[in-house]
Amino acid sequence: MKPRILTPAGASFTTAGGGYDLELEALERLGAEIVECPATEDGFIAAAPEADAVYAKGMKISARMIEALAKAKVITCATVGVDYVDVPAATARGIPVTNCPDTFIEEVADHAMMLLLATHRRCIEQDRMVREGRWSDGRPQLLKVPRLMGSTLGFVAFGRVARLTAMRAKAFGLRMIAYDPFVDELTMSALGVVPASLDQVLSESDFVSMHAPDTAETRKMLTTKHFARMKRTAIFINTGRGPTVDEAALIAALQSKQIAGAGLDVFEIEPVKADNPLLQMPHVILSPHNASASARFDEARKRRAGQEMALVLSGRWPMSCVNPTVLPGSGLRRWQPYAMERGPNS
Repeated sequence: MKPRILTPAGASFTTAGGGYDLELEALERLGAEIVECPATEDGFIAAAPEADAVYAKGMKISARMIEALAKAKVITCATVGVDYVDVPAATARGIPVTNCPDTFIEEVADHAMMLLLATHRRCIEQDRMVREGRWSDGRPQLLKVPRLMGSTLGFVAFGRVARLTAMRAKAFGLRMIAYDPFVDELTMSALGVVPASLDQVLSESDFVSMHAPDTAETRKMLTTKHFARMKRTAIFINTGRGPTVDEAALIAALQSKQIAGAGLDVFEIEPVKADNPLLQMPHVILSPHNASASARFDEARKRRAGQEMALVLSGRWPMSCVNPTVLPGSGLRRWQPYAMERGPNS
């Protein structure tokens, strides 16, 4: 019997839509079929019992939807973040949830660095001065801006994107510090980044770059008291997830000039509402949650999603599992080699 992959109808992060040729490249040899269901909770639940796998996109995958999966072996996301899937519910059912943690992180690191440079050198404001005939205003503004070399860039969370951003920032002569209690200090120091507490990152940094994922533990991780610890000249960059920041507190900090500016790709509510004060602030640069986008974005992530589903449907561990504790009891076979350098705790 052909493996049946269930997915909500409609496209995700693309204007092209339709068709699953790229996902099916890896699944073709298994004879798997991707079947669409209505992009509603009830529509999904009606089709869920026959699903061998779920291709999550276009909507939230709730605990109620996961409970209806009678035989699904995997829930696959073609994104880095998996905040639209109830991962604890999947874990309780023993279902692996996979993502694409390395497919387009180079683009996000580029975007983070772009926001840092553009906010630092007042790129949008300088552009407007030229367009509005205020040529003579440009130089006086930048004469008040310290040079980038020697400034401090602090990372909140130091995952893959932050690490690649650090590699880019090093070329600009930035001093770098990072807070992440889940990352080995040697990983930081190898990239020229000094391990620090959250308070140190906030109080010492000229740029604070937020990279935490959206989880129950990180939601509104930064709020009023945290922005109060930042320098009045500091710029806040966020290419991670909007809900990790109390947006009202960020807006208040910008309005009161507690901090100097921000470069934001993500927001608490997306799309941003027309009355959001951030839209009217001159020293805030915004982008529409598209830091990962490039010409290879769709093809790479779709192929990776297909590869993950093919691995699981052929009885093997996936490559990127966000809830790996379920794998030993999943009945799937580990095919990845064990590290032989220092034993199981290395």
